[in-house]
Amino acid sequence: MIWCSGWKLASAVSNAGGLGLIGAGSMHPEVLEEHIRKCRQATDKPFGVNLPLIYPEVDKLIQLIISHGVKIVFTSAGNPAKYTSMLHDHGIRVAHVVANTKSAVKCEQAGVDAIVAEGFEAGGHNGKEETTTMVLIPMVREVTGLPLIAAGGIGSGRAMLAAMALGAEGVQIGSLFAAAEESSAHPEFKKKIIETMDGDTFLSLKKVMPVRLIRNNFFQNIHELEERGAGEDELKEILGRGRAKLGMFEGDLEEGELEIGQVSAMIREIKPASTIIRELITDYNNALSSLYPIS
Repeated sequence: MIWCSGWKLASAVSNAGGLGLIGAGSMHPEVLEEHIRKCRQATDKPFGVNLPLIYPEVDKLIQLIISHGVKIVFTSAGNPAKYTSMLHDHGIRVAHVVANTKSAVKCEQAGVDAIVAEGFEAGGHNGKEETTTMVLIPMVREVTGLPLIAAGGIGSGRAMLAAMALGAEGVQIGSLFAAAEESSAHPEFKKKIIETMDGDTFLSLKKVMPVRLIRNNFFQNIHELEERGAGEDELKEILGRGRAKLGMFEGDLEEGELEIGQVSAMIREIKPASTIIRELITDYNNALSSLYPIS
């Protein structure tokens, strides 16, 4: 949710009954500090920060999170053992994102409070294993007793119910909210999301860090480089030109990196976060009632 989930979206989700997360993966320390302060002014409900551990300024961001009393952190893209104890020492609950069972076991050993198991359908950075959510959730459930949050391909209340049936206690949703009114994504990117059809997103950049992208000129260039056997350094050089910001935040739909999940094919309207959550809950309850009708 980099370039999409700032304080406006996080506070709107929390105010509507979800747990809003500030996506810190694109933020310098002073920017994250501003978003935490504004989020706290906009909601009296709990909210958290999503923090990729490979981020260059991660130590500074963690100190900011601690000093501003944020109580929930979702970590990803790294080893949770490095920071979990420190966060726990300051009363912060930690959830870590994984894409396979081996990482889930390591999470439990590291002492995290919850695990987010993210399937192949998800947008943004993804697992190299390409394991779908339908397969991943029950496998992770078998190897850990920690609270389990399903992610990847959750685009409706029915999908939420399916995740619960597979063993999850909750869900993490990104793509629906990337297109929300309060998302900080560029309006042209939001428009592109609601135009996306099934088969329009692809997992790319497996030699660097797999990421699901909408097909555009940038994706095509990457695909051609990968087809001719380009190495990691060559691919990183192209990515190092601020492509994610260019696409999702600045709205360059051809030369920017457009990260979104497969459920983009189900999104047909830009809505307030509160409406999205209300519709998810209604759909969940309707699905549950259809399976277990009241006699």
